[in-house]
Amino acid sequence: MTGPGPNINKSTEMSKINIKPLADRVVIEPAQAETKTSSGIIIPDTAKEKPQRGTIVAAGPGKKDEPVTVKVGDVVLYGKYAGTEITIDGNDYLIMKESDVLAII
Repeated sequence: MTGPGPNINKSTEMSKINIKPLADRVVIEPAQAETKTSSGIIIPDTAKEKPQRGTIVAAGPGKKDEPVTVKVGDVVLYGKYAGTEITIDGNDYLIMKESDVLAII
């Protein structure tokens, strides 16, 4: 009998977002915008840049001849204006095609 640890984590993560993207689409939770520069200067809300990094929280199965290469939990970089912003249970997410993902970090 195995411990409940891994199974609980997966079910908790799956219940976090109740959406299943179709085809080659992925759902990304954007990283928080930086609030401080490397030199310690605090950035006001009006000057914060839109983050271009996030974590995959759901991925579709891919197309018939092109399976999706990213998986849930991958930290990725994406284009500045890529995707469509959606709000689920008060949390902001982006849904986009996998081709809009530039790199896995």
